[in-house]
Amino acid sequence: MQGQDDEGIGLNDLEKYFAQNTGKLIHKWRHYFEVYDRHFSRFKGTEVNIVEFGVSHGGSLQMWKDYFGPKCRIYGVDINPHCKQLEEERVEIFIGDQENREFLRSLAARLPKIDILIDDGGHTMAQQINTFEELFHRIDERGVYLCEDMHTSYWPEFGGGYRKADTFVEYSKDFIDYINAWHSMEKDRLSVSEFTRHAHSLHYYDSILVIEKRPMAAPDHLMTGTPQVPQYHPPAPVAPKTKKSLKQRLARLFG
Repeated sequence: MQGQDDEGIGLNDLEKYFAQNTGKLIHKWRHYFEVYDRHFSRFKGTEVNIVEFGVSHGGSLQMWKDYFGPKCRIYGVDINPHCKQLEEERVEIFIGDQENREFLRSLAARLPKIDILIDDGGHTMAQQINTFEELFHRIDERGVYLCEDMHTSYWPEFGGGYRKADTFVEYSKDFIDYINAWHSMEKDRLSVSEFTRHAHSLHYYDSILVIEKRPMAAPDHLMTGTPQVPQYHPPAPVAPKTKKSLKQRLARLFG
């Protein structure tokens, strides 16, 4: 790993497992392990239920078993019927197409409480969107949803394309509005929803979105201490003579 020595100093438990793995194949982007550990570590040693779409060769299922400990249960989902043979103690595998909503609904009915859902499946837009819509509400109220390999939102062969309306990246941008719906002054366009009441935070990384759930209530604000200066009312802002697009402004800042 870049910036770390051969003895694994500084590696988290998932990175150590991956570096030493001689078992079933695991294929992950290097920076994913930090993200996993940041959001999953609180579940280590608990009776956690993990659902992972995308079994592949079964290596990650074994990695999760090692990471979360003997109380965890892993549920893998894959379209490849041969993956069924990778079942083992505390690992159950379901075969089906995650784009198929009927399959997803039947899966939801068969699964216990979901603490962590990892979408590492087929990575097409319909698969990611359908899986989110059918299963996000089935995740425990303090659970975690993680969709990885979101870079396919920019790859045409997966249905992606930059700013293409029906990609998962574009779809997920609405979550920013939903989580802030408490403050909306246009209730007919943006109102508090079940997502608003259950999503605590959004975490975007290169190719990954993590949503941490928590029961949410309308935010309130408080004041303490004694005012020291008179209240100031700034003048109304003056509209610029020429408007630049967001893309142009970002290019000026970061281009």
